[in-house]
Amino acid sequence: MTPSVALNLAEQPLVLALDVGTSSTRAIVFDARGRAIEGCEQRERAPVSTLGDGIAQDEAEALLQRAERCIDAVLLAAGDAPIAAVAVDTFVTSTLAVSAAGRALTPVVLYADTRNASDSLALRERLHEPSVHERTGCLLRTGYWPARLAWFRRSQPEIWRDAARWITAGEYLEWHWLGISRVSTSVASWSGLLDRHTLRWDTPLLDALRLANDRLAPLADAAAAHIGLTPAYAARWPTLRTARWYPAIGDGAAANIGSGCVGAGRLALTIGTTAAIRSILPAVPRVPAGLWCYRVDARRALLGGATSEGGNVSAWLRRLLFLTGGPEAAERGIAAITPDGHGLTMLPLLAGERSPGWSGDATGSIVGLTLATTQLDILRAGVESVAYRLALIADNMPSADTPVVASGGALLGSPTWMQILADVLGRTVVASADGETTARGAALLALESLGAIADVTSATFSTGRSYTPNTANTALYRAAITRQQVLYAALRDAGLLRNR
Repeated sequence: MTPSVALNLAEQPLVLALDVGTSSTRAIVFDARGRAIEGCEQRERAPVSTLGDGIAQDEAEALLQRAERCIDAVLLAAGDAPIAAVAVDTFVTSTLAVSAAGRALTPVVLYADTRNASDSLALRERLHEPSVHERTGCLLRTGYWPARLAWFRRSQPEIWRDAARWITAGEYLEWHWLGISRVSTSVASWSGLLDRHTLRWDTPLLDALRLANDRLAPLADAAAAHIGLTPAYAARWPTLRTARWYPAIGDGAAANIGSGCVGAGRLALTIGTTAAIRSILPAVPRVPAGLWCYRVDARRALLGGATSEGGNVSAWLRRLLFLTGGPEAAERGIAAITPDGHGLTMLPLLAGERSPGWSGDATGSIVGLTLATTQLDILRAGVESVAYRLALIADNMPSADTPVVASGGALLGSPTWMQILADVLGRTVVASADGETTARGAALLALESLGAIADVTSATFSTGRSYTPNTANTALYRAAITRQQVLYAALRDAGLLRNR
């Protein structure tokens, strides 16, 4: 674990990092060496935002207040210690409409919202998706802005008419606190509307959506600092009056930096509620099919893929199966089952599909159930099935033998799942021992921009246990991946993969 440090021993400059996630918001103060300051951390859980019928959203005012309470708490703990910079990362993709005065006209619509499925399909029929994918690094699917904005225009014309600007969660916070409107190329790249080559809004897509450029925020690099708060917040947070505020970056980019996965030498794998595999590279000449390519900043790209399934599948199964004995008993139980020894094939697409097939309204299934099937068989099949989906992404990433650094509470709490992943991927999987990698990554990028560190890779990164793949198990799992893909194709071709 990267050591924390007492406030009186912390090295200047200090950075306040705000990590706005779907499940919680955290504020942590870090010193110049990327060490968390003891006692200067606050976390507040967020309510579940999935409401059914394809709706996934959060309330803008509630999100704002959670972030403010977290900042209030850490500033109180830090006392009069000078804060040199504020770094922010947020969940992406998020969308909301605001009035000219910055008032939210809609909830914050999250990436998992699939109400725009028909609009996504209509765009793919009108536009050449491979060309859009190459320009923007994103597909014309439900998680991105083209389909989402088309849905707003079609289903809520009054909102479309009244919206002065379409923004993201991080921009909403800055508009209130700083009185400015901007969006980093990092966050903009997650929208599917940014040309990844020119780092400008993609004109062909804006024209197709009949969206004027001034209804999107001005673009800024992640290193662009702003100094100054609105009068109300300058009074509320006096120690931040002269701090440099950096525009919000994507939480995936921050997580890679915070776990030391910068460059082609390491892949970052995160399993929280959902899951992702990512690599930070200086350039990505071609985006592999099914993957995405976002930006960290002007110098670095983020290549990878994300799934809508992750720890949510394990948690759902534990609830559904009424497992007793708690997580420890479940861990012992699935550890005792041999790899793919349950005879089940599962598609864990409980929240739709992102990478690699991008069927946003896909549903899950389990095949092979018998009277001998146990609760633990189903749980083991579930965690294995998530690993199979991640393997499909990893197989398309550069450097097939690259070691994987794993993070995320859902994963690190299960040594069995860690070994399953190593066996499925056929790669060494190393547990990250750095706490709060996402917030730390945002802080390290701010320290680099401040000139306090030469590069984000110069920080110290800690790792924990290493899991080496068992080649015999890898062969078993590869056969199981093929079986899962056969099921996927059969359900898709029969029209049974999607929710009707």
